[in-house]
Amino acid sequence: MSALTPAADPRPGDVLADVLSAPSASVTGPRAYVRDAVLVLSGAALTGIAAQLSVPVPGSPVPVTGQTFAALLVGAGLGARRGFMAMALYTLAGVAGMPWFAEAASGAAMPSFGYVLGMLLAATVVGALARRGGDRGPLRTAGTMAVGMALTYAVGVPYLAVATGMSLTEAVMAGLVPFLVGDLLKAALAMGALPGAWKLVGRRG
Repeated sequence: MSALTPAADPRPGDVLADVLSAPSASVTGPRAYVRDAVLVLSGAALTGIAAQLSVPVPGSPVPVTGQTFAALLVGAGLGARRGFMAMALYTLAGVAGMPWFAEAASGAAMPSFGYVLGMLLAATVVGALARRGGDRGPLRTAGTMAVGMALTYAVGVPYLAVATGMSLTEAVMAGLVPFLVGDLLKAALAMGALPGAWKLVGRRG
């Protein structure tokens, strides 16, 4: 069985991880815990790797990175529970000293830490939406990604303002506006990637 061959027919409420791994109904006990642990570790690692794809933004303490996109894909691919656990592991390990936040940073002192907290919330909500079909078609995927990005900024921008002493308007200009074009590109990429993955496993959006 190839990695792109579904292990079982997709059912209502399935996310991609359910279909591409062993059928959830046949995995119980220790095997289920091991499978979920591998998925959670993989989701955290993917986010940490993507965070190193970083480009500084002039005038902003927040760089453009791949971690937001990765966190939303983790949520959509794993579902709310495992997506939350993956991002919680990413967050806690980074706070403890693992250098896998943006630009190989760690700890909770950086002004952009609010975005990490926002991504934890966003991955959870995106995962819940994915279980309701939010990643099955291009338009639904775009809406799901928009919700996730909005939640990330809803936490990250106010945190940036408090951490740096900026006004909320200044924080919006430094921590949101420069990233809008990139977010549109990420949404467009997700609109192709997620529904495309479902087509490969036999489920059309």
